[in-house]
Amino acid sequence: MSDLGSSVSTMARTTSRKTEFECVECGWSTPKWAGRCSRCGGWGSLAEPASLHGASATTGGPGRLRLVSSQSGGPERIDAIDAAPVRPWTTGIGEFDRVLGGGIVPGSVILLAGEPGVGKSTLLLDVAARAAREGRRVLYATGEESAAQVKLRAERIGALADQLYLVATGDLGELLGHMDAVAPSLVFVDSVQTLSADEIEGVAGGVAHVRGVTGALVAQAKARTTAVVLVGHVTKDGSVAGPRTLEHLVDVVCSFEGDAKGALRMLRASKNRYGSADEVGCFELGETGLRQVVDPSGLFTQPGGMPVPGSVVGVTLEGRRPLAVEVQALVGPSALPSPRRATSGVDSSRLAMVLAVLQRRAKMALATQDVYVSTVGGARVVEPGLDLAIAVACASAHWDTPVDQGLAVIGEVGLGGEVRAVPGIARRVAEAARLGLARAIVPAGTSAALGRDSGTAPILKLVEVTDLAAATASAVTASQL
Repeated sequence: MSDLGSSVSTMARTTSRKTEFECVECGWSTPKWAGRCSRCGGWGSLAEPASLHGASATTGGPGRLRLVSSQSGGPERIDAIDAAPVRPWTTGIGEFDRVLGGGIVPGSVILLAGEPGVGKSTLLLDVAARAAREGRRVLYATGEESAAQVKLRAERIGALADQLYLVATGDLGELLGHMDAVAPSLVFVDSVQTLSADEIEGVAGGVAHVRGVTGALVAQAKARTTAVVLVGHVTKDGSVAGPRTLEHLVDVVCSFEGDAKGALRMLRASKNRYGSADEVGCFELGETGLRQVVDPSGLFTQPGGMPVPGSVVGVTLEGRRPLAVEVQALVGPSALPSPRRATSGVDSSRLAMVLAVLQRRAKMALATQDVYVSTVGGARVVEPGLDLAIAVACASAHWDTPVDQGLAVIGEVGLGGEVRAVPGIARRVAEAARLGLARAIVPAGTSAALGRDSGTAPILKLVEVTDLAAATASAVTASQL
């Protein structure tokens, strides 16, 4: 009887282990499956532990999934390790190399995510062709299009090269077999959600399946010292689709952003093991592909012409790059009980806060006014350093008084009406001076932060202010000089 009881107990423990589900985002476990994790709130993130660890390995020839054994030897002194084989090489696209930290590192895995139609495949096809022209063998695998369709795009953007190989496959085993045959130094996978493998449990594109596929590709990249670029999908809120651990597996995570109705595209890095994650690359999408924008400030400002009330130039920071952005505001009496507050390119919550501060601290009667705020050129700015420019633009539109076109406005607005310092003030002021602006309204203490005496002749005149009322008054005074 004791043996029978022990067997029943063992079976019960085995059954309980099989019915446990674990969240791939935060590790929370529960004996019952649910659509949403109770700890982190992630949807569809619960999976059985058996499917969390990916594939079981099978050995064989090309076309089958294989696990790569470790090739590392014993510990070495760090000064004796040769790092030459993994030095980054440039792609010839300066904006792309800037975001990656100088170029592509052999053996690295890069994840590029973005909305459909933003230009991810166009960008990577251009990178692939440039690398192939430099003598590197490149393999471009697509699971969403046929090889003929990819060639049509390559002909349109001029991305044809002898060492560029195309293959249309959605099977991971086949892809690994093609990597054995071609022996590329650079592999593009468009996209990782379309790859599947029989050895990995779960549905293709599912949370556990995507993680298993990515883990196998990462192992291959490290073993072969082959750089792999993965295209990933995004969710409705713009984050990378798939398990959170997907971003931890890869070396670089980039997002390609842009308005489908506009031509501007921004490449940002949210993770970079080989460089800074603060850099931003700017591109312009045209009929013949993507074009680098070395000076993006020209896209967001419109020099010349007559001064218009409500138009102000601010300087924001995108990563480490300063960008001059023209902010336009329109203020008028409202015929509705609740006045409208409409924005384009500006965070609506920041505008609501700025209008509340103007109403309370600067004594502007805006409670019964419709307010529309927009940026020129399709720029999207959520950084607090543009608060003061939004406030001055709204004040200028409210008073129907134009602001001098040679004026830049930089600063953050606090709830007490104070103008606060912003990071990177030296780069912002230098960008304003480079564009030929003559004056800049900045937070108090900026001259000291720039490390120069106020008595010396600066590149442009700095008007330091402590509160919002002084900033709006200074902007109007500057326009009348």
